[in-house]
Amino acid sequence: MQKRSSGGKGTRDICHHTRPCDDPGSNGESSLVVDGRGYSGGQTGKFRGENRLRQPKDNDLQHHEVEIQKVRTSGFTGAHWDGLTGRISFNRTNGLRTDFDLDVISLKEEGLEKIGTWDPASGLNMTDNQKGKTTNISDSLSNRSLIVSSILEEPYVMFKKSDTPLYGNDRFEGYCIDLLRELANILGFTYEIRLVEDGKYGAQDENTGQWNGMVKELMDHRADLAVAPLAISYVREKVIDFSKPFMTLGISILFRKPNGTNPGVFSFLNPLSPDIWMYILLAYLGVSCVLFVIARFSPYEWYNPHPCNPDSDVVENNFTLLNSFWFGVGALMQQGSELMPKALSTRIVGGIWWFFTLIIISSYTANLAAFLTVERMESPIDSADDLAKQTKIEYGVVEDGATMIFFKKTKISTYDKMWEFMSSRRHSVMVKNIEEGIHRVLTSDYAFLMESTTIEFVTQRNCNLTQIGGLIDSKAYGVGTPMGSPYRDKITIAILQLQEEGKLHMMKEKWWRGNGCPEEESKEASALGVQNIGGIFIVLAAGLVLSVFVAVGEFLYKSKQNAQLEKAQWRQRDKKREEFCCHHGPKLDFNHHLK
Repeated sequence: MQKRSSGGKGTRDICHHTRPCDDPGSNGESSLVVDGRGYSGGQTGKFRGENRLRQPKDNDLQHHEVEIQKVRTSGFTGAHWDGLTGRISFNRTNGLRTDFDLDVISLKEEGLEKIGTWDPASGLNMTDNQKGKTTNISDSLSNRSLIVSSILEEPYVMFKKSDTPLYGNDRFEGYCIDLLRELANILGFTYEIRLVEDGKYGAQDENTGQWNGMVKELMDHRADLAVAPLAISYVREKVIDFSKPFMTLGISILFRKPNGTNPGVFSFLNPLSPDIWMYILLAYLGVSCVLFVIARFSPYEWYNPHPCNPDSDVVENNFTLLNSFWFGVGALMQQGSELMPKALSTRIVGGIWWFFTLIIISSYTANLAAFLTVERMESPIDSADDLAKQTKIEYGVVEDGATMIFFKKTKISTYDKMWEFMSSRRHSVMVKNIEEGIHRVLTSDYAFLMESTTIEFVTQRNCNLTQIGGLIDSKAYGVGTPMGSPYRDKITIAILQLQEEGKLHMMKEKWWRGNGCPEEESKEASALGVQNIGGIFIVLAAGLVLSVFVAVGEFLYKSKQNAQLEKAQWRQRDKKREEFCCHHGPKLDFNHHLK
């Protein structure tokens, strides 16, 4: 507001003496100072001329003060003066200035603008063109100065390193500082950054229901904005407003990288998973048994041990049960054996088993070198489930943060169990800030549950730390405002503009990109499982089934041949018997002639 005085002939607006009235930037304070000094000096000279100001004759200070008060009330209140701010006059009773008007000035996007007047008689009078526009006045962010609450957390808000002292907003740097600067450039406001007094993000006390941190400052209107890694949550949305998210993330586990261990005595078994070793043993037993049965069933696997006596009734088979097992071992160890299958069915079994052992041995050999030469890296935990199932490794969160609120409110059994562990050891596992949590991870058996974006930043700069598992939940950061603030929608539009222009991504790349850890070769070779070489077992099974069908075919074919041969032999016998009966006597040996 600007002050002006009215009354009588000397009524003048301050604009008439300093700047034109269409310039709302008239310096009212300077004019008031000039009027005050001029009026006081004039009245003092008048009193001196009348000899009303004189040296006290005694040291009674109280009596002297009473005399001065009488001089002030008798002289000053009865006079008037036409100054730069108009008629200057005082009330005779209390000595206060009377007969003055006030101009109501509003800060608009285009600058200061007069929107009304005030005087003691009629009070506040708004101009016609300003009625009904109070919403637009409050919504405007242009040329406004805002108080911004924040909190120190890398890389969002940090103290800037400098050899010279820094003051005000120049003390800070980081992702949120760049974001705030971009928002100010788009919306045209100025700001003052203030760190939250208690160093907390904002959580509600269960007993008192009171809030703390940045949320409390927004609720009390001690801050206009909260620009920080402040997570949007259900409980916070009930007491403050949030803009649209400027970053999405989730909760994950920060843990130190495991120490290396040397290969064990039985590390030669590691190239194949335990399941594969079991399946190989079952396949060996199955093939040996199938080979034994088919060799017995197929007539072509039986042979005459005395080739010189083709009429011998004695036949043999090399594939006894023990020989069948020995044939499988020889092929598996790539040493072979003196046993050679003769029938097509048994050769199919042997061939498919040789192909199976070829793939298994090749895969084992290729993976064995990695397991015997590299240093094994074994982590005691691989996920949140592993944390919940043990108590040796402690784990915790930042106290009164969004991560703590998530575990406190969750209904998922695993995370609820983790919260029971953390709440029972609250004083030993909870940390005050992220820096304290990172220090505990590096120096003890401690896992720190925190936002994935911060884990990404930390692991880029400390190669002894790593992220364990995936994301536990999904959340987002937003700019906080007091409940019902007209600035929220404008902040949201500006954030969406920065997102579409790619500036949010550029800022994240700027502050998250570090020197990075050197690329490391895989510290652990993966054991070959069913998904890697399971197909060879299918091929083996198909070969065994085929050999069974071939063996049945061989048996039927041989049976048919034997039947035809026996039928031909009986016909030949009948023919010879008829010939014998016609040409020989009864004393001849019939069987001898049939041979």
